[in-house]
Amino acid sequence: MSAGIVQVRLAPAEELQLRHLIEDFRELIGAERDSADPAVARLTPSPYPGDSDAAHEFRAATEDDLLGRRDADAATVVAALASTEQELVTMAEEKLFAERERGIPVEDLDAWLRTLTALRLVIATRLGIDREEHHDPDDARFGVYDWLGYRLELLIEAAEEQGF
Repeated sequence: MSAGIVQVRLAPAEELQLRHLIEDFRELIGAERDSADPAVARLTPSPYPGDSDAAHEFRAATEDDLLGRRDADAATVVAALASTEQELVTMAEEKLFAERERGIPVEDLDAWLRTLTALRLVIATRLGIDREEHHDPDDARFGVYDWLGYRLELLIEAAEEQGF
């Protein structure tokens, strides 16, 4: 363990998949976003659900800032994963799915946690998950949602075990 680094285990193929998911996420919340998209709405919840005028006014005042912070978090994670794609070019096939240590600087840990959580919110919205009973673990479409939850849990456990 290095001081200030949280060590997690990820396979290069997982890192690449995560990077692609985050790039799609950044496109969803970018400047050309559709504010009427239910996934964007779920990422920018209103404190005024019973008052549509106040909710609209609040969202207009806060959406850009909130999604800008989400994008900055996502950019931090993408930057950390940037080298993986270059490594895959020369990597032996059997190593693609072998987990390896990935060091995450403690100062980036919150960005990773918020980004994985935001990705799960978007996927949950797309799959219609709004309560636990709407989640069908036997339906293959829920695989990425479950995988992100698993990785989020492992990241939290690694940070706690390493004293962060």
